[in-house]
Amino acid sequence: MTWMAWTMPTAIFFLVIAALLILMTILAIRYPETPRVGVLRIETTRGDRLFISLLGSAFICLAWLAAFGAPLWGGLILCLVYAAAVFRWV
Repeated sequence: MTWMAWTMPTAIFFLVIAALLILMTILAIRYPETPRVGVLRIETTRGDRLFISLLGSAFICLAWLAAFGAPLWGGLILCLVYAAAVFRWV
């Protein structure tokens, strides 16, 4: 697999995404939910909010890299705050 950039951070990233998907599947099976309307005025489920938070986090990290460069610890903190806000209010 040397043709890919499989470093430890890359592996951790994909493991976290897989764990999130597994967790969302388990939550959907154990605690089915009805869509809710938040500040965006669209119906969203947990999966929708996860997608919105992952997409927004990608843009936050790109903006952080453009503004400050590496390392991304500050961007990661912003992403966690953003994801918490999305799950709470969207």
